[in-house]
Amino acid sequence: MEKENATPNPRRDFLKKSSLITAVALTPAAAIKAADNQLDERIAQAIENVPCSIEINGTKHNLKIDPRITLLDLLRERLHLTGTKKGCDYGQCGACTVHVDGQRVNSCLTLAVMNDGKKVTTIEGLATGEQLHPMQAAFLKHDGFQCGYCTPGQIMSAVACIREGHADNEDEIREFMSGNICRCGAYPNIVAAIQEVKKGGKNV
Repeated sequence: MEKENATPNPRRDFLKKSSLITAVALTPAAAIKAADNQLDERIAQAIENVPCSIEINGTKHNLKIDPRITLLDLLRERLHLTGTKKGCDYGQCGACTVHVDGQRVNSCLTLAVMNDGKKVTTIEGLATGEQLHPMQAAFLKHDGFQCGYCTPGQIMSAVACIREGHADNEDEIREFMSGNICRCGAYPNIVAAIQEVKKGGKNV
């Protein structure tokens, strides 16, 4: 069996080196500087952004956004509506619940661009000025929270639960609120708050 030829090939080495030198020489200094400053990424981002018109808590926003951004991140990072919480980021805890055209959705699983032309309500949009929404007042009365992190999502789901007609008894409330996790275990108080609003016949 013949040994592999390990003899250096001056011609091959010369071609490799000259090709590298030529590539560097032909790259404009501005392009190298732009790469160093990640300008190419910023330009790409500006080009790739898409228009999105969305009404949030009664205010219309005409935006240019990254098509990959979630509704949750748009609300929190771009519009600074931080009442909506980021919990699991997998749609399993319900902390990010908002209403889109009156329906509850997990905003962490919804791309913002999919809500173009729609109306979004967050926890900040429930109260009327200084007057609390009936569900917010009921949560306070019945101590329906402890750490409070899940509370915005719980309240948004609770409002939707009544609107959807799923609050006729305790078992039904527990079933249709099961997508919202309270790690502090304030479930009995949450159920009591929903029952009070439901029985009171208050407009939600």
